[in-house]
Amino acid sequence: MTFALHEKLAADCEVLGDMALCRILLMRDHRFPWTILVPRIGGLRDFHDLPRDEALTLFDEVGRVSRALVDAFAAAKINVAALGNQVPQLHVHVIGRYATDAAWPGPVWNAGVVEDPDLEVVTERAAMLRERLAI
Repeated sequence: MTFALHEKLAADCEVLGDMALCRILLMRDHRFPWTILVPRIGGLRDFHDLPRDEALTLFDEVGRVSRALVDAFAAAKINVAALGNQVPQLHVHVIGRYATDAAWPGPVWNAGVVEDPDLEVVTERAAMLRERLAI
């Protein structure tokens, strides 16, 4: 099966680029430095669907993106989650968190939908992450 990015992810995110396995996305939500990693293998729904070598690559890429969020944005905590309740395509959220952010200490999903994202902030974050990740 050919890889295609799910339409909801495409609508909600900026594409930062590709790593060895994953397409790296940035949510259009200025409240959080919020990335999403999507393995570029068609038909994946859950982590256990990944072959072992690709699972190890995904783990490494999550670590690389996590470090970039800490380095670029001084994130105090990194949240990593793969839920897939709204988007069935396997994807992993990697989110920089702060004790002062809009959802703290709860999950970012409890912060409500951002009605009017500050796209200037999103664009600046995207440029910083592309540089840090060399993608």
